[in-house]
Amino acid sequence: MRIALFTETFLPRVDGVTHTTCQLLEHLARRGHASLLFAPQGAPERYADTPVIALKGLSMPPYPDFKLISPFAPVADALNDFAPDLIHTLNPITLGLAAIRHARRLGVPAVASYHTDVPGFLARWGHRALGGAMQAYMRWVHNQADLNLCPSRVTMAHLEQLGYKRLKVWSRGVDGNRFHPRKRRDDWRARLTDGETEKPLFLFVGRLSHEKRVHWIRPVFDSLPDVRLAVVGDGPARPALQRLFAGTPAVFTGALRGDDLAHAYASADVFIFPGANETLGNVVLEAMASGLPVIAPRAGGYLDFVIEDETALLFAPERQDEMIAHMQRLAGNAQLARQLGAAGRARMRTCSWANVLDGLCDDYLSVIEASAARRALNLAVPAARTLSREL
Repeated sequence: MRIALFTETFLPRVDGVTHTTCQLLEHLARRGHASLLFAPQGAPERYADTPVIALKGLSMPPYPDFKLISPFAPVADALNDFAPDLIHTLNPITLGLAAIRHARRLGVPAVASYHTDVPGFLARWGHRALGGAMQAYMRWVHNQADLNLCPSRVTMAHLEQLGYKRLKVWSRGVDGNRFHPRKRRDDWRARLTDGETEKPLFLFVGRLSHEKRVHWIRPVFDSLPDVRLAVVGDGPARPALQRLFAGTPAVFTGALRGDDLAHAYASADVFIFPGANETLGNVVLEAMASGLPVIAPRAGGYLDFVIEDETALLFAPERQDEMIAHMQRLAGNAQLARQLGAAGRARMRTCSWANVLDGLCDDYLSVIEASAARRALNLAVPAARTLSREL
């Protein structure tokens, strides 16, 4: 197959969309499929075997590393030369419109994947009217696609209620060899605890932005002064968070990737994830694969994977006090933490990226074949009518 991909966010920005896109490009290369990626300016010229076409965009003030790209971006020549069988737009907002428009022009199917609950974030920031308008806009964009992929059953049910059409789950995987309890290392434990390796260590991994609610963790130090916190990630909220946590035993590492990230997971005791608007939460899966118990809201796509009181302790999405109570409970009960972590690791063993992405390629092929059948039918009907008139 020849797959053209459009993404609103890519390297060097690190987030869930970028992570998933990288996994997909690597898989397409392994399976021998040709691919072309359109991404914001600043992206590498190539990733895996995929050439990357970088496009100029406008930065958004709250998130300067996120760029809005015109739906009229100059992509036609590169698309014509590539001659795709299918176009896939990831997290379509503005560039996604260009993807769907050119799919129609070329007569090839368009697939869209939903990754980020932008309307939910806007509402949480106090912009409910804007969130409602964004929801209507995103539904309009997605409903022009031949297939809409959702990261979880939870997200699919939510979108179905909102009027999104042609939905199917495209789940996520985890590299169970990379993210593994055996990646625990004493030097990483010392780094993340600032040398106090015997103290309980909580870990957050993710983009440091307001909606992730890392600031919710701060009060735990008032009741549990002996716990330690490692914050892995970067983003626009990092300076404010470092000021908020000044004077506490919290270590900010910046963004980590590869084996460094795997060592950080495996060297911690508990994974804490306060954000309540996650369509999936790749980091939750990586934490579970690393053998960590999870504390998270009772909301979001990771509910497809976690089992309350078996692999995770969940709290009501707006109850910070419940989250802190769970942190207190696991800080004082290492046996329960290990029990939950072992169950999470066992649950992740069958969730490989290879299986997930092979399934996506099957979906691509089905959409291509269905599109070809419709084209053949559309050609056959007028021909039959002409023949009938001649007879």
